[in-house]
Order: sequence, then C-alpha cells, then structure tokens
Amino acid sequence: MPVLLPTSRSRRQPQGVDARNRMPPDHAVVIAGGGPTGLMLAAELALAKVDVAILERRASQDLVGTRASGLHARSIEILDQRGVADRFLREGQIVQLAGFAWTRLDISDLPTRHAYGLALRQNHIERILADWVEELGVPIYRNVELTGFAQDDTGIDVALSSGETLRADYLVGCDGGRSLVRKAAGIDFAGTSPTLSNLMAEVEMREAPEFGLRHDALGFHGLSKTESGRVLVVVTEATLARTGEPSLRDLSDALVAVYGTDFGVENPAWISRFTDAARQATTYRKGRVLLAGDAAHIHHSVGGQGLNIGVQDAVNLGWKLAQVVHRVSPDSLLDSYHAERHPVGARVLRNTMAQIALLRRGDDGLKAARDVVAELLGMEEPRKRFGAMMSGLDIHYDLGEGHALLGRRMPDLELSVEGRKLKLFTLLHGAHALLIDFRDARDSDIAPWADRVRRINAGYDGAWELPSIGQVTAPTAVLVRPDGHVAWVGNENQHGLEEALTKWFGPAAAA
Repeated sequence: MPVLLPTSRSRRQPQGVDARNRMPPDHAVVIAGGGPTGLMLAAELALAKVDVAILERRASQDLVGTRASGLHARSIEILDQRGVADRFLREGQIVQLAGFAWTRLDISDLPTRHAYGLALRQNHIERILADWVEELGVPIYRNVELTGFAQDDTGIDVALSSGETLRADYLVGCDGGRSLVRKAAGIDFAGTSPTLSNLMAEVEMREAPEFGLRHDALGFHGLSKTESGRVLVVVTEATLARTGEPSLRDLSDALVAVYGTDFGVENPAWISRFTDAARQATTYRKGRVLLAGDAAHIHHSVGGQGLNIGVQDAVNLGWKLAQVVHRVSPDSLLDSYHAERHPVGARVLRNTMAQIALLRRGDDGLKAARDVVAELLGMEEPRKRFGAMMSGLDIHYDLGEGHALLGRRMPDLELSVEGRKLKLFTLLHGAHALLIDFRDARDSDIAPWADRVRRINAGYDGAWELPSIGQVTAPTAVLVRPDGHVAWVGNENQHGLEEALTKWFGPAAAA
C-alpha cells in the first residue's frame, strides 16, 4: 500500500545515487519514472530552466524486452520542434507505420515534412532521450523508488525507498500503468477489465517457425524475426486464468494451442504478458500531483499509440508547469493540461478498443467486418482521416470557435525572416512561444510579454494545409505555444491577442 508521510523530512543523500550526481536538498519538480514520458517531460522543463530531477528504479537505462516499436509522425514533429529529430531518424527505419486493425494507412501525402513513421525500438528511443536529458543537465537518480508522498499548500514531500524524503513544488507520476503516484493520490483509474491476454517474447526456436500474422478462434498471432535474428512471438492465450509473470511453459502451451507445435521454443530473452484492459485516470491532476503517459492511461498496444501519446502528454504539460513554477502564470493554468489531454487519451482508448473488437477472433462475421473496414480505409478521405488520427497529426484542443488553425498543430512552414529562409520548427527549438506576424507590420505590442513570447515578422506565400482538413484561409498572424499548437489566430484588427497572451502566458509584466 502507498505510504503517506508526515510533513517532517530528512534531507540525507539517497542511497544508490551516483556520487557524481549528488542530490540537492530540493527540486522544483520531481518526476517519478524515467521512461520515454518522464524523460521527455524532464527535457521540456530543463529547456524552460526549471530545476527538475527524475527518480528511476532501474540501475541503468537498459530495457529488457520489446515494448513500443516506433514513433508516429506527430511525435517526430515534436522532436523536430526541439531540434533532436535527426538523432532518432539516424537510428530508425522510415516506414509507413500508421494502421488501423492491421490495415496499413499510407500517410505519405499528408501535409507534413514527416509523412511517415519511424521503426525504432523503445530501448533505443529511451537511450537517445536519456542522452539528451543528460546534456541538459537533468539528474536521474537511479536505484531509487518513490514509496509515498504528502502534499500541503506550499509543496510536496516525496518518500524514497532509501528512507529519505525530498521536498518539491510538484510531483509528476510517469511511473506506468501500475502507478504508485496515481494510487497514493487517490485518483480513480476507470475503464474496462481484460477480455483477452497476449504473450510477447523474444526467443530461439529449434524448428523453422511459420512467420507472419494469423487469426483464428482464439484471436490474433504473429511470428517475426528480430534485429538479433531471434524470433519475436505475439500470441493470444486461450484463457485469462493465467496471470502474473509468464513462464516458458506458458509460452509453449500458447504456441501449441495456436500452431499445433511450439517450434522447439527455448532460451527466451524475455517474456511479457499484456491484455486489452483499457483504463484512464479520471483526472490528470490532483493538487500538486500530475500524471502523464501510462500512469494516466493504458490500452492494448495495437496501433502503437501508447509511447507516442505519453511523449505528447509531456510536451503539453512541460511549458505549463514551467510557467507556474516560475510564477509567471497562475496555478490554474495546470487545469488546462487535463482539459486538453484527457480527451486525447479517451479517443485513443476508444480507437484501440474498436481495433481489438475487429481483431480478437477469426470467425466469419468478424472477418467480413475487417474486410469492410479495410475497403473503407482504402478510400482516399477515410484513409487520410484515419491516417491523421493514428499518427497524431489531427490532434485538436478545444480553444473555442474561430479559425481552423486554432488549437491545432502549427505547420512547419518555410518562412522568410529578415531575408533568410527558415523552417518554422527551428524557431521552437528553445521551447519558446512565438507570435508570428505575416503582415509585415509592427503594430502588435507584446512588450509586456516579451520575456515569455518571441515576436517574429515573417513572410509566407504558400498554401496553408492541415491534415484531415485540407487547405485553410491564410491568417494574418498566429500565436504559437511552446508545444507547437496555435493559441490565437489574427485578423486585421488583432482582436483577442491580449486576452490570449494573458490566458496562456500570464498577466502583463509591470512597466
């Protein structure tokens, strides 16, 4: 059970911490969990000059097993916004990764510089993110686990497995589907219980396996070669009765039930069990505690969306939390994190459950339904719409009525700035907000926000096009948040700009 602490605390050096990275007495933000979501959030906060630290129970970034297997287009865009996308592109394989219920969705004609996915295993994604976080000077305290916490009006005391406590302004749980942070905060994890169980493993086989995908009365299964030449197994179990850590015997029995043989399976590098349970935190924030990634939402891995929406959670939260920590925005700004990201998570749970409903059995009725869906997704407009959804390119935050750009990702336009050609994403590398004026005018007075928002006079003569929407009217100006989403769209009189600046970037600074 989670342990809640008294308000008194010890500030001794936590055990297991590398002597070269001694923990200071306090951090503004403590992140529980050093997976992709926690690492991305730490990078965002570090770029905003926030004192942040990660608590990670693993002794190193090494990851046993194959979890997520790639990055979708929007995640690649986000990394491009921070100037680090090339680090990932150099190591992965560009592929058309988007799909729905095993129907491939070609997004190569969608309006983005990254009209593709990137096949790259999670262990590589984490390693590259961890290297970047280290460059940014974020301490990762390893062999340390959070065991509980207590929050008050001024901060939060975080208990460590070593017996020490750590004081912080905010705690973010990026500690996975079994999140202790979520449980200790008393946040409900609503949703559905498992209806199927899958085993995944990386093994050797003495006999030649039947590579490829298949459906049958039990569900869906697949055998493929891994990077190391071993066999990656995904198989649906015949029963939900087996739980906990899976064994080689469990895997052998599951293979026999499907293929009539286990192909002489042996020497597993790892075996994992996962289900189609679909759950979501009822709130992503409770006081000084926030949740992101799998701590906030879990679902089946079909579609490969889990890691990607976790990274996107982090980018939505990071700049908001930084502004609250720096006291330029009120604490209420953090409420917009739940308001914007909870619907995104709910939609992913819904489309994942729909895919599992189509895939889980091989009977004639479901095969016919899959064929009908595949035929539908072969049509141009459904393909584009579902491709944009599955790759994260169509995410739209409800910021009210107005221009089609409002609340959507800002396209990476090639701008003309002071006689130079610049890609818009290069202006977001430092995680700063931008006011981009396309009128070649200088009457937008944002001086009271100049320390938070960078003003750019730019030219752009091309078409404005959005995934799943198409061409939209060219704006006269746009206010772009650090996460790359449009917070305000200008017209000739710049109506509403001051209100938007105040809402997203705090009150005007005193003259």
